[in-house]
Amino acid sequence: MTKLLSLIAVTFAFAMGLSPLAQAADAPAKTAQQSKMTTCNKDAEGKKGDERKAFMKECLSAKKEVAAPATQQTKMKTCNVDAKDKKGDERKAFMKECLSK
Repeated sequence: MTKLLSLIAVTFAFAMGLSPLAQAADAPAKTAQQSKMTTCNKDAEGKKGDERKAFMKECLSAKKEVAAPATQQTKMKTCNVDAKDKKGDERKAFMKECLSK
């Protein structure tokens, strides 16, 4: 009886589009601001309280670096965040283009 109820619940969840796979496939691509937030959060690891708040404010409000060129490591981090949803040849082409900027 329990197995039957579980099967019905799973079937209902899939029918309603509640499966994790369906949600991931329907998720829209990240905006530039969301990508920036992801990068800033990763860079802010280890910071707490006012130090983190100040860092995040500066990081999120910062314009693209014009004076100092980005290092290869910084480019790789940013490009990897932006290419998160890409796979195979599409990702390879995107990374080549992104890293050559």
